[in-house]
Amino acid sequence: MEHAEGSIRIDAPLDDVVDVIEDYEAYPDWAEVRRVEVRQRGEGGRPTEVAFEVDVPVLGKASYTLRYRYAPGGTGISWDSIEAHGAVREIRGEYLLDDPEPDVTEVTYRLAVELGPLVPGFLRTEGAKRVIENALERLKRRVEMG
Repeated sequence: MEHAEGSIRIDAPLDDVVDVIEDYEAYPDWAEVRRVEVRQRGEGGRPTEVAFEVDVPVLGKASYTLRYRYAPGGTGISWDSIEAHGAVREIRGEYLLDDPEPDVTEVTYRLAVELGPLVPGFLRTEGAKRVIENALERLKRRVEMG
């Protein structure tokens, strides 16, 4: 699996950041996601199983279903794949959130992805880094612009 990690500072309260992250059905509007379907909800209506369809640059289409877990107080959201097809074989990840000062949230995104066997090594490493950078920048833009 390829591992990558990145962090970003978002000028918004932690709850606002969590609201955007957990609104999976809106991902096609701002994230690099083609389609989303919430398949299962848990306590308080929080999505616990979500299916995604994405286009992976150079590699093609992928679909996967993620199982989500939520840390108390909105300080973390983690996931792992329960099924995956296409360019992606397995995914694990997490958002770690901290509010060091009022109306500021520090977000760390960790991702581990297993791609198909025919993907060259340099694409695997650079791809994971790019996913992190793009995801954090898009999240920041979405939260701060409302």
